[in-house]
Amino acid sequence: MNEQQASTAFDRDGFLNEPADWNETLAASIAQRDGINDLTPAHWKVLLSLREHYQRHHSPPLFRHICYVFEFERHCIEHLFPSQREPWRIAGLPNPGEETKTYM
Repeated sequence: MNEQQASTAFDRDGFLNEPADWNETLAASIAQRDGINDLTPAHWKVLLSLREHYQRHHSPPLFRHICYVFEFERHCIEHLFPSQREPWRIAGLPNPGEETKTYM
């Protein structure tokens, strides 16, 4: 994806407009831009779980549930990512809306 495509593929809040455009290379690029230089296996578990949940339910899961499922500590999202918005963005999911972003 070139710079022009990248700038038009995201909304003004940095969320990918089309989840089908996502791939692991793009995820790594978004993560680097957000200050996460290396996505660990724990990061990937969270990201892929978010994508799977979104494909099924078209909504964000409870982040603590993801931590529970993978037997991570209760606040794993806060330890892996700068904010709860980051995994959603890095996973290439669309803008969840203002109300949901308030709770992220």
